[in-house]
Amino acid sequence: MIDLHTHTFFSDGELLPSELVRRAEVAAYRVINISDHVDASNIDLVVPRIATVAAELTRLTPLTVLAGAEITHVPLPQIAELVVRARELGAQLVTVHGETLSEPVLPGTDRAAIAAGADIVAHPGLISAADAALAAERGVCLEISARKGHCLANGHVARVALAAGAKLVFGSDTHQHGDLVPRAQAERILRGAGLSSEDVKAVWTHAEALVARARSASPS
Repeated sequence: MIDLHTHTFFSDGELLPSELVRRAEVAAYRVINISDHVDASNIDLVVPRIATVAAELTRLTPLTVLAGAEITHVPLPQIAELVVRARELGAQLVTVHGETLSEPVLPGTDRAAIAAGADIVAHPGLISAADAALAAERGVCLEISARKGHCLANGHVARVALAAGAKLVFGSDTHQHGDLVPRAQAERILRGAGLSSEDVKAVWTHAEALVARARSASPS
């Protein structure tokens, strides 16, 4: 199981990184991305700590633990600079909190995230066909989410992404121990979004490619 969207108590999650990773190990995960919420106020504090602990946990546990960041609820002009800053600070995968139906995200966030070259737009809500096409062109992945509220637009995201040729990935958006999703349940969620068996296989192929890119970009 590859889960590209989780949180710890470095933002609004409830678990220590070590506990999150241990619970993921028990749930038969292979890769987990710790992608705590950041904006200009905390990015310099959170991302380096996650980068350090992710490297340690990758060395000491059977899992590959990636250092991520989820840029969240920031003014549109800040998105591009924070994507760059997150990478400079050690984020291996940079996610932007997309225009979910369950929160008052600024309109235009999906497009700004894609234009900025984020790796993933999380729960992009009612993303437009034009933005999905731009994501396909730029190689930015769109997320199918397991989280309550954020999952409300999964069917729309899947349909628009497939039509545009945009890549889809899966994220549990874990905040507490009961949120981790075994692969079988993740695949049911993906099928529930309208994906075929071949589309579901492609989701994991896209995830594997992101993980490989993240690991190759890591400092030695």
